[in-house]
Amino acid sequence: MHRFRVWAPRAKRVSVVVDGERYEMESEPRGWWATTVDKAQAASRYGFLLDDDETPVPDPRSARQTDGVHGLSEVVDHSAFAWSDAGWRPPTLGSSVIYELHVGTFTLGGTLDAAIERLDYLAELGITHVELMPLAAAEGARGWGYDGVALYAPLEAYGGPDAVKRFVDAAHGRGLAVLIDVVYNHFGPSGNYTGKFGGYITDHHTTPWGGAVNFEDAGSAEVREFFIENALMWLRDYHLDGLRIDAVHAFIDRSATHFLRQLEDAVLALGNHTGKHYAVIAESDLNDPRLVMAREAGGYGLDAQWSDDFHHALWTVLTGETTGYYQDFGSMADLAKSIQQVFVYQGQYSPYRKRDHGRPVGALPADRFLGYIQNHDQVGNRAQGERLSQVVDLGRAKIAVAMVLLGPFVPMLFAGEEFAASTPFQYFTDFQDKELGRLVSEGRRKEFVAFGWSPEEVPDPQAEETFLRSKLRWEERDEGVHAEMLDWYRRLIRLRREESALTCADLGEVRVRFDEKQKWLWMTRGSIEVVFNAGTSRVSLPVARRDRVLLASVPGVVCEGNCLLLPAGSVAVLRDLDMLTLT
Repeated sequence: MHRFRVWAPRAKRVSVVVDGERYEMESEPRGWWATTVDKAQAASRYGFLLDDDETPVPDPRSARQTDGVHGLSEVVDHSAFAWSDAGWRPPTLGSSVIYELHVGTFTLGGTLDAAIERLDYLAELGITHVELMPLAAAEGARGWGYDGVALYAPLEAYGGPDAVKRFVDAAHGRGLAVLIDVVYNHFGPSGNYTGKFGGYITDHHTTPWGGAVNFEDAGSAEVREFFIENALMWLRDYHLDGLRIDAVHAFIDRSATHFLRQLEDAVLALGNHTGKHYAVIAESDLNDPRLVMAREAGGYGLDAQWSDDFHHALWTVLTGETTGYYQDFGSMADLAKSIQQVFVYQGQYSPYRKRDHGRPVGALPADRFLGYIQNHDQVGNRAQGERLSQVVDLGRAKIAVAMVLLGPFVPMLFAGEEFAASTPFQYFTDFQDKELGRLVSEGRRKEFVAFGWSPEEVPDPQAEETFLRSKLRWEERDEGVHAEMLDWYRRLIRLRREESALTCADLGEVRVRFDEKQKWLWMTRGSIEVVFNAGTSRVSLPVARRDRVLLASVPGVVCEGNCLLLPAGSVAVLRDLDMLTLT
């Protein structure tokens, strides 16, 4: 027995076809339709017929699309899975190291079950949270995940619903929390049937990816509930530990209660019921601290948000790139400001945006913000998907890692960066409609030709080779520079875990000094000091007699008398023994 219920205010008559048999549905208030089918059970296939349609369409809340997003939906019994994670509680974000990965490229097998085989490695590395790029079903067998259309159904190519549960259960067994990236600002361009049912998309606004989600117009109450229940499903039925919400700056919502506030309230209510805190992390390019401000102070109360200003400031100092949005950055002063104040742009004019941008974060703690030098966007949105280690030398890549892992923010790594993976992470899709695929490939080439790339240099996102080229080569992590970089990550993560000063969330206690011309920067956090030289010549910097070198990226880093000798493209981690005594 199973009860079928769907919101379809645009239909005058709705029926459900279950395992080949048709059942009429009864109308309920506010556009809902429902019926109970005694014969329906787990694995039953079904679809909805609207008005005079002769072909059933998938359920917008389908829990499984075994035959792809255009096929029939499948009934899933979430209670049937045997969990072994009773009593599991995730570490706090303030003490975490997050590891973002794409299931399809993380292993040769490209499934969640294959990814389980790497969990012991992640735990040994010192990772605390694994962040999965979106799992929602989309057209085709490969893609980044941001073209999802069946948001309640995990992509079949990754293994289906039980594979997600096996992965989460296995991660919890190794002390690893699992976050999931969810996309609530748009639907993908193919396989979205929600428009046949109701007004999920509004005509009044658009996003860079198509129509905007209806968060404020007629019918928006049901649309908001659709996305909120989706979030709760991942946390409740799949035991995930939190959400990363994609591009919240694309949410257009002028309601008295913003969708994000409503979502956070629902997540808190679930946490009160389960006795577990779920992390909610937003991606935003607005430089708006209200996302993570307390609700009592007029904020949305989210746990954390991504901080692109820190990435951009660090990237431009190390690479010298100044095109696109990087034109707003490039100085040591920008980097110092991002370390101490999070946002470089706090209301001043942005040349790239051609308008004033951002606002100060005030007294918010540093663990409300994520710091990174690589993620799926910053790598994959480059024309050829180059990683940092393919753009700069090993020395400057080590500088970046030290600033991310020992800086004041919650550090996030992107899969493979810890061993300087030689494989790129390129943009790939698998649209079955040939015309749509052609348009996507053509649009990708045009996007980068404007930046000086020839069309031949831009990989075709529809080509399977682009996807295969992006798979990690795990065998290389024990070789040469890859092993050297992995060892550097391990030592930095261990130091972060062992030194209490490095998990302090008070930005007021972070001190930074720098030299714009020589390109050195000195960051102090309690008794720990991180000093790097991004210039082209060795620098000699005065130090206290009791300063000791804990870690150095190259052998040439030494303290002689009252001076620290720092070669070009190197970084050192010091301990101030006097400061340690005082604390």
